[in-house]
Amino acid sequence: MDNFQLDASLLPIFQEVEQIIGKETYDLWFKTAGFTLNVNTLTVTIPNVTWGQTLKSRYEQIITDAFLKHTGMTIQVIYNVDTTPAAVTPSISSAQDVLSSVPTETFIPAVNPFSARFNPNYTFDNFIESPSNRFAYKAAQAVVHKLGARENNPLVIYSAPGLGKTHLLQAIGNQILKEKPQSKVMYMSGEEFVNEYIESMHQKTGDAFRKKYRFLDCFLVDDIQFVVGKQYSSEAFFYTFNTLFESGKQIVLSSDRSPQQLEWDERLSSRLLSGISTEIKRPNVEARIAILRQKRDSMNFIIGDDVVTFLAEGVQTNIRELEGALIRLRAYCTTHGVTPTIPIARELLGDLLVSEQDKTVSVNIIKKVVGKHFNIRMEDFSAKRKTQSIAWPRQIAMYLSTELTDLSLPEIGREFNRDHSTVVHARDLIKEKINTDPFFTAEINQIITDIKAVEKL
Repeated sequence: MDNFQLDASLLPIFQEVEQIIGKETYDLWFKTAGFTLNVNTLTVTIPNVTWGQTLKSRYEQIITDAFLKHTGMTIQVIYNVDTTPAAVTPSISSAQDVLSSVPTETFIPAVNPFSARFNPNYTFDNFIESPSNRFAYKAAQAVVHKLGARENNPLVIYSAPGLGKTHLLQAIGNQILKEKPQSKVMYMSGEEFVNEYIESMHQKTGDAFRKKYRFLDCFLVDDIQFVVGKQYSSEAFFYTFNTLFESGKQIVLSSDRSPQQLEWDERLSSRLLSGISTEIKRPNVEARIAILRQKRDSMNFIIGDDVVTFLAEGVQTNIRELEGALIRLRAYCTTHGVTPTIPIARELLGDLLVSEQDKTVSVNIIKKVVGKHFNIRMEDFSAKRKTQSIAWPRQIAMYLSTELTDLSLPEIGREFNRDHSTVVHARDLIKEKINTDPFFTAEINQIITDIKAVEKL
């Protein structure tokens, strides 16, 4: 981008956007985008396609509403990807700043051009660690402490969308550059790699393309699944990967599926499987509450813990939708001047919330699935026997009953021929195990998946 111009009279519009979504979110997504208004068309210049998709899906409506409120003007928003290499995007640094024209050259880093790709708000410190992501979190930190070490290389983090893969990849980059500012660290998406490779072929700049990547200290590629199935791009990625790997350079990849499911060329597949692969699961309700509280505080949004808990229990898909729900609730309450309540949240966010009937799971289904998993009979759950082979599955079933049903502790106790104190002991015991053992966490998550699958039949 050569210039960034926005009339200072529009400052109240972006003040309103910042107030609605919170300063941290505003800085995260708006500071790396350029905004230019021409009549009733707002052009948003972004560093990559993914950035534009996020702004469009989550914040475009807030922007257009703010324009309508302050100017009476209905605007059209269009997105333009900045293709300028090694340049940091001029942007609105804060809604309090004077919005003026700033030459791009002012922002070009003198020492490390690669650092422009990292968002400073993605750090290890503000990543909410939970049993569902603990192994991935610790593995990402290990990469920084032992960059390129064989036991951590390559690192593959996979999960469904919106669970924190991008946050961890960027946190790795930010931490490396914080500790070793001269390091050559590159972050990009798989889609960007493919596009750059195709462009290098068209422009006959293959040598420059190869040199760009093969002298890195750490290569971070988000959503690597976009490279799979593209013959020539996959080949280029393999040779880039192999050169870095053989040179002891660090490689970290993220994907929406496991390395075994990516269907790579056998050569690359064997390389991926020789490193560390870790899955991020959906966060449990405690982790979702912690995420919402952190987001609430960063937004200075006054919302009670009862509403936070309601959102955490109702929005179970991913972190992105969880944060989006809070932002939408904030926008609604700010616009209408009302205090957020559970009835308002239920009415406003009905499309995101899990229905009450979907939340309820029967204890019998839990017993059947846990019994099958541990090879014990239904009657064993209510028996007086205390052998480890019976007691441990029974405690797991009790814990899952507290998580997946609406029954009270005494009611759950009666289902297992025990009193409520036994249920409390089982719940706390399993929770502690989940918090300290990622492999056990994976086992519990699989059992829950099996329970949900039975419930849908």
